[in-house]
Amino acid sequence: MRTLSILTTILTSAAAMVLFTAPSTAQQRGDAASRPNVSGSSSVATGAAQKAAHFTRTTDGKPNMQGYWDSPQAGWAAWDIEKHPDGFQILGGPGAVVDPPDGKIPYQPWGLEKRQYFIDHPKEDPQAHCFLSGVPRQWYTPFGLQILQPPGAPYILVLHESHHAYRVIKLDGKPHLPPSIKLFEGDSVAKWEGDTLVIDVKNLNGKTWFDMAGNFTTENLHVVERLTMANINTINYEATIEDSTLYTRPWKIAFTITRITKPNYELMEFACYEGERDLEHYVEGATLK
Repeated sequence: MRTLSILTTILTSAAAMVLFTAPSTAQQRGDAASRPNVSGSSSVATGAAQKAAHFTRTTDGKPNMQGYWDSPQAGWAAWDIEKHPDGFQILGGPGAVVDPPDGKIPYQPWGLEKRQYFIDHPKEDPQAHCFLSGVPRQWYTPFGLQILQPPGAPYILVLHESHHAYRVIKLDGKPHLPPSIKLFEGDSVAKWEGDTLVIDVKNLNGKTWFDMAGNFTTENLHVVERLTMANINTINYEATIEDSTLYTRPWKIAFTITRITKPNYELMEFACYEGERDLEHYVEGATLK
């Protein structure tokens, strides 16, 4: 069993972050020698030849995304989805916001005020209490994931090590669930546009954050994801995010998802229980609300 420690460290009087640590992470385990055939797809060249390879296809001709994946290049986004500098126990980086060009989320004034409250109260992060990370955060939470495309099935499955989360991405053409139904992972309705998987995500519950920097969501969040195979070991991920009640305009994030090629890799048991309330013991003087 992987034991997850949830640490909350007050960084400065101006900002704070919730820290996640574990004995090993998907990123640490996924840097071994190449094993492109992890999902049972047709064999391809290895080494230098593999880097130039395109990708395999499933029996119905769609890009074969099956296998184990991680998003190490989005590691900065786990801390803060916006561009941010290095700090005490904070990995600085460009974040994941690509539009607007300044890398900042286009909040309405009330949204900026509420985010500042959460920056000052990082223990409010739902993920720190072991609730599901939601969309799109689940993709760049720093643990591995598995994509499955069962032959003939009207869906794609995504299994996440983090919080044992899973998504059923529907390809059956049926409409979204009624608006009154709200879920942590939302309702994912997808279609193929050429070789790009386009996922329309609605019915989100507004109880998730984008990161550990207080970038919160509301139940009006609408996310359109686009996953495109760049080569056999790389998926280009892009998402357009809309919420007219919180933002002044739609905005976009983008990063790459990389195949884990370590032999015998598997998703591990994740010890984190919904409603975790032990954070008060990690933050001096803190009282959970």
